[in-house]
Amino acid sequence: MYVLLEILGKQYKAEVGKQLRVDLVNNKVGESLDCSSVLAVVDGANVRFGAPYVEGVTVKLTHMSDIKDKKVKVYKFRRRKGYRRTQGHRQQYSILNVDSINL
Repeated sequence: MYVLLEILGKQYKAEVGKQLRVDLVNNKVGESLDCSSVLAVVDGANVRFGAPYVEGVTVKLTHMSDIKDKKVKVYKFRRRKGYRRTQGHRQQYSILNVDSINL
């Protein structure tokens, strides 16, 4: 059984015991979250879709850690103009553990 969740405007597939890498959430590490924005529930041959969310279904998540992705370098260059710009970026993510799916 799995569900499709919406967290911070993005959709994720969640199964019990799996971990999700989502954009940075504003919770402390170790805290639990209850997510009620479930878009679909798939249980074998039984499939329920919401409009937009499925009523009465919540997912219990635990905030495990915060991580940073690899650095992405952005380099801008215009030939023969002396224009060069370098910029770097590291995206931050949160690791969430799926504890239970409550129907």
